[in-house]
Amino acid sequence: MNEGREDDEAAFPADLLSERDRQILAFERQWWKYAGAKEQAIRETFDMSATRYYQLLNILIDRPEALVHDPMLVKRLRRMRTQRQRQRAARRLGIRP
Repeated sequence: MNEGREDDEAAFPADLLSERDRQILAFERQWWKYAGAKEQAIRETFDMSATRYYQLLNILIDRPEALVHDPMLVKRLRRMRTQRQRQRAARRLGIRP
């Protein structure tokens, strides 16, 4: 269980974006250019599961360094995440959006 936490700390140093962080943001900016499903492109590009990729992405977009690096992308990803969270909450409560 500590293995994932160590990976998070290595991927997200306190002061800078790592090369992988920048690659993840670049991928999100233009993933539609990759042939096939996004999950397949994630596995081929980053050699990790889609679940792990999205965990790292969600941590990354909450970081101020990511916002400075690519503000339009990070704001869009945050907005999309919030929208999905609201939709899930509405479904759980039986509210039609």
